[in-house]
Amino acid sequence: MKSFVQEFKDFAIKGNMIDMAIGIIIGTAFNQVVNVLVKKVILPPFSLLTENVQLGEKKYVLREASGDIGEVAIGYGELIEVLVDFAIISFTIFVVIKFMNRFRSKAEDPSNKEETTPKNIELLANLEKLMKEQNEILTKNKD
Repeated sequence: MKSFVQEFKDFAIKGNMIDMAIGIIIGTAFNQVVNVLVKKVILPPFSLLTENVQLGEKKYVLREASGDIGEVAIGYGELIEVLVDFAIISFTIFVVIKFMNRFRSKAEDPSNKEETTPKNIELLANLEKLMKEQNEILTKNKD
């Protein structure tokens, strides 16, 4: 049984931790791009429809502020902004993954000569071909 430290070393050495770190860094940068896109490009036209009130500032006031008691309000405008952010991020991730899967399936198809096939897929394809040939020889010998 492997120790916890050994398992962690295996995890870090195999690149999983590095891949995760790269994904987090790219995701953070991408989040900033989407935030600017939503707040500076997409939402300003909506503010024209709402009498120049910023959508993020829209709220339903439950209790007005008075004296030392603060305002109690439901900020639905900010929720709408976050939902727009989420929709853009999820759609973009969907498109990127679809694009990557298309190239991965082309690369993993050993009969496709346009893309270079990874060695492990190529070896498996050769093994499959050899097993088919062996099965044909064995069935001919039985007859």
